[in-house]
Amino acid sequence: MATYDDWLAAYTDVYDAIPRDAGVACPHCGHKALRLVFTGDLERAIGYGHFWCDNCLRGIGISRAPIPEGAVVQDIHLSREAREPKIPNFTLVS
Repeated sequence: MATYDDWLAAYTDVYDAIPRDAGVACPHCGHKALRLVFTGDLERAIGYGHFWCDNCLRGIGISRAPIPEGAVVQDIHLSREAREPKIPNFTLVS
């Protein structure tokens, strides 16, 4: 089973590649189905990172993260229901 540190390493690789696809495999299942979406303040470029695998629905959350240019971002000022893209209910790795 993948550790939190494994997930954090994958997050770093995906984060550093934004806006390109990093082509990184999921630390848990090995599929190349990782997604990174931030929820944050678009003007301040600070938010929360949601990082998960669309295949196994496992992942991590990152708090108070800088949002890089070109990232996928939900506007925190919108209601949860209005935010796009939708983030699935994934299992957090601890």
